[in-house]
Amino acid sequence: MDELVKKANVIDLMPLNNATLSSLPAAVQTPQYDRSALTPGIVHIGLGNFHRAHQSWYLHRLMQTGAAKNWAIIGAGVRPADAATREKLLSQDCLTTLIELDPNSQSVEITGSMIDFLPVEEHNASLIKCLSNPEIRIVSLTVTEGGYFIDPATGGLDTTHEDIVFDAQNPDTPRTAFGAIVAALKFRKTHDLPSFTGQSCDNLQGNGDILQQTVIGLARLSDPELATWIETNTLFPNSMVDCIVPATGMKEVSLANSIGIDDAVPVTHENFRQWVIEDKFCDGRPDWDLVGATFRENVHDYETMKLRILNAGHQVLANAGELLSIETIAGCMSHPLISSLLLKVEHEEIAPQVQPVPEITPEDYVDLIAKRFSNPEIIDTTRRVAFDGSARHLGFVFPIIRDALATGQSVNGLALVEALWARMCTGVREDGSTIEPNDPYWDDLVKVAEQTKENPRAWIEQAHIYGDLVEHSAFSDSFERWLGMLWREGTEATLAQYCGAAQTS
Repeated sequence: MDELVKKANVIDLMPLNNATLSSLPAAVQTPQYDRSALTPGIVHIGLGNFHRAHQSWYLHRLMQTGAAKNWAIIGAGVRPADAATREKLLSQDCLTTLIELDPNSQSVEITGSMIDFLPVEEHNASLIKCLSNPEIRIVSLTVTEGGYFIDPATGGLDTTHEDIVFDAQNPDTPRTAFGAIVAALKFRKTHDLPSFTGQSCDNLQGNGDILQQTVIGLARLSDPELATWIETNTLFPNSMVDCIVPATGMKEVSLANSIGIDDAVPVTHENFRQWVIEDKFCDGRPDWDLVGATFRENVHDYETMKLRILNAGHQVLANAGELLSIETIAGCMSHPLISSLLLKVEHEEIAPQVQPVPEITPEDYVDLIAKRFSNPEIIDTTRRVAFDGSARHLGFVFPIIRDALATGQSVNGLALVEALWARMCTGVREDGSTIEPNDPYWDDLVKVAEQTKENPRAWIEQAHIYGDLVEHSAFSDSFERWLGMLWREGTEATLAQYCGAAQTS
């Protein structure tokens, strides 16, 4: 990396596009395939940093071997913010600069597996038309854990959500990505065309099953016959995805500039990737396994290990970090009390609820995650990790608590994690600074968090979030004790009490 920066100091900043690929610094890896010969096979909805550093990279690497030329990616989005990303990516021929940040191994690579980005439209006409084209054989998504309209009370589709109600009543002009998928599948059914595979790449246990539930559930609201056709003809493989990818800001843009590349939306990432996928595709797939992905009949154990140890581990760190004004995850790991909190909760309460996989034990995975979280080159903000806690705690932390309660194991540390989240949701750090809204339900959460000053149990009495967990005294009594201590003595004193407690606490 230092060599690249030095070279950049003596050359002009090079705009990123097809015409300039051969003029980039020699140490920058570029596509070795003819991008003009690529044809699409995948539409990816929710084209953020993670997709470009992960799924898109695997396909790019496969294309580098001379394969998968008919599987290129077309990007898509359904949010207004996606339009800005589209404009930036189209201006650079949908190329992405990937910058690997690791203390021991740094590299820069330009990926070219994406070839277009659809217009972002209110009723998704262009998306529906593209998904209806039989050359599209996979529709993949990264729309965040909270984007699947899951009813927290039942785990099923939230049929009362206004967007789901709208799409059910207006199936030809839907608002959501799932409505667009249903509309395209209706076209394929009507015209006797093959279905495509629906592939979720979000951090959800059974993400393919959840995508199937959302798509079929939505179709059933307006067209039960179509729902049956989808159930018969469409496959939804489960998968586990793993790579730490920070958000892009001016620092990342400046880093790309320092290398000599003018990229409006570069992506930084760690030196680790994993993708474990069910081999369940209805109209073919790229041979991702040739470039490092793993196909397994049942990915449940891989999903559980990653979601509980890494994703729940992020939640262990982030709220304590926010309260103590620590801006990054690596910064949290350098704080002795927060890192001790992570390791104690992970080893004592999370790892016992995780089964080993052939490659690694839960205990060794905890140590690997701690090392990855500590990477000072990755500027992953506590704010990003703490975002949408109402979905992330429900999806990542609560299943561990429930399994531990069912087997009579300790949830003392996890109760503290929930107390830290409640305290964070007051919106004020311990130094008095303001935590900006960071959850779709932020205003409601702040109101309840304020009530906990007098009544700590008010937080876990939110049945739409916690269900019946308040009725389990092993959890609720610990939660009440920890939150009371947070209010009386502060975060560091509370963490010191937990981290210094006996192993049998």
